[in-house]
Amino acid sequence: MSGRQPGAGFLKAALLASMLAGCAGSASNERALDSYTAEEIYKKGELELETSKKPKDALVYFQEVERLYPYTEFAKRALIMQAFTHHKAKEYPEARDAAQRYLDFYPGDEDAPYALYLMALSYYDQIDDVGRDQGITFQALSGMRDVIETYPDSEYARSAILKFDLAFDQLAAKEMEVGRYYLKRGHYAAAINRFRVVVADFQTTSHTAEALHRLVESYLALGLTDEAQTAGAILGYNYQASPFYDDTFRLLKGKGLSPEAKGEGWLRTIYRQMVKGEWL
Repeated sequence: MSGRQPGAGFLKAALLASMLAGCAGSASNERALDSYTAEEIYKKGELELETSKKPKDALVYFQEVERLYPYTEFAKRALIMQAFTHHKAKEYPEARDAAQRYLDFYPGDEDAPYALYLMALSYYDQIDDVGRDQGITFQALSGMRDVIETYPDSEYARSAILKFDLAFDQLAAKEMEVGRYYLKRGHYAAAINRFRVVVADFQTTSHTAEALHRLVESYLALGLTDEAQTAGAILGYNYQASPFYDDTFRLLKGKGLSPEAKGEGWLRTIYRQMVKGEWL
């Protein structure tokens, strides 16, 4: 024998062959999912969901439970987990589809309130800044209202009420943003229309005090003093501790006016409702 050592190329080839053989052996030893019970596959999905950084890695297990063992208790649980997993992965349309299928198949099940809540949450979690279109916000409001009205005694109703209020506030914030834009550019009639929506339709939000103050500013700019004074009167009655009322009072006083109900416009109707309690 020559005593020559194997070259580097031979060593690389031998190492690659060894690795491939190892992989082939591992693959041959791995059981197919259809050889597991529904519970075993379901638990694999739960484990994957807890340990993997990618929620979608768990989906295949929940989907296989439903495919291999339909009409079983674990198929039902796997379906709601599909909705949850899609939502966690921020795949909101897919989450809604899975939740809706759950409601279609199991409308009277104990997890039905959660499925309906998850559908609403899939819209709510897409609400971001007030500068974007608010169509998603309206859908979130509708969904949360469905939860509140359909399952008022469920554990999800309280969370739905809180999120409904926050989404409602979001819509008012959007109206205020647009109203301020018009006001700043001197488009007073357009600004009034936006602030009016907040006062008339979003009275319970945190934006009503500012909306009334901006109405005072807008009406004074147009020379409509009766409306300005009435807006100031509503502001003073409901939000006297607000800094916006201080600004309004100084603004009116500077014009020789005071906060009091005047005229018979839409604000006088609001005044009767909010201050006098006259709803007819």
